[in-house]
Amino acid sequence: MTQPIKLIIDTDPGIDDAMAIFYAAGAPDIDLIGLTSIFGNVTTEQATRNALRLLEWAGLNKVPVAQGAAKPRTLPAFPPSHNVHGDEGFGTIATATPQGKMSDESAAAFLVRMAREHKGELVICPIGPLTNIAEALDLDPKFASNVSRIVLMGGSLEEGGNITPHAEANIYHDPHAAERVFASGAKIVMVGLDVTHRILCTAEDFDRLEANAPRLGGLINEMSRFYLHFYTTVGKHDGCSLHDPAAVIACTHPHLFETRAEPIAVSCLGETSGATLLSNDTRASTDVLMRVDAEAVKRQFFKVVNTLD
Repeated sequence: MTQPIKLIIDTDPGIDDAMAIFYAAGAPDIDLIGLTSIFGNVTTEQATRNALRLLEWAGLNKVPVAQGAAKPRTLPAFPPSHNVHGDEGFGTIATATPQGKMSDESAAAFLVRMAREHKGELVICPIGPLTNIAEALDLDPKFASNVSRIVLMGGSLEEGGNITPHAEANIYHDPHAAERVFASGAKIVMVGLDVTHRILCTAEDFDRLEANAPRLGGLINEMSRFYLHFYTTVGKHDGCSLHDPAAVIACTHPHLFETRAEPIAVSCLGETSGATLLSNDTRASTDVLMRVDAEAVKRQFFKVVNTLD
């Protein structure tokens, strides 16, 4: 077996964030060396608390959590997505105070330090708005070249948006940060709606997960009920998308996706704000995932998460 990748997940947990973090906790080809928290599905403070709770549930109490930015770089703060993820981020699961404490370092400082210490090896997987990643780029001019790659969940090239007709939610919630990241010269993989909308899980899938992994699978199943209900309220009755788990799986299983190399820019103005568009400048290309073996990604997700109990 090849050496596990060193991974930091930048996260706003969030139900599908929880699924992604549990997957990373169980994946033998991932060495999860930290989480950084960001606003989006919940506030940044809630995201930090939820990240600590997820690590404790998964038995990874020693993995550090560094708290990130509380609001976008330029825009005013957005309200959290309570209608999608519940008031506390985990559907109907009640809030609780974790035993662990967050790191003394900011998310950006932690990312910069880890990229230096693991130069050329560190993979960063942002599954929320890209504010922390932009701050790390500002903090260290060598950050973009120190990281191995940034595999982000966000955007779309042909699929349109999921929060406006033009924009995917993570990019929409801080377009200025996203533009900073896409223009940085870092090696970027964009795991957007072009592929995540094809990976659907049903209530029956999550029931089977709970049967196979009663404790953590049961937690995911309980959270998923709220998530699936939200999807029905927007007219989608065939399941929920595995947005964030797909990004983590793409870090280690790129062969399950087809890629198109394109320079990506982000609109920061007007009704198209948050749209990921083809750039007309000289910036480096992004590897945009355009097709997916959806059933293989689902099998991979459930194979790993089934082992967690």
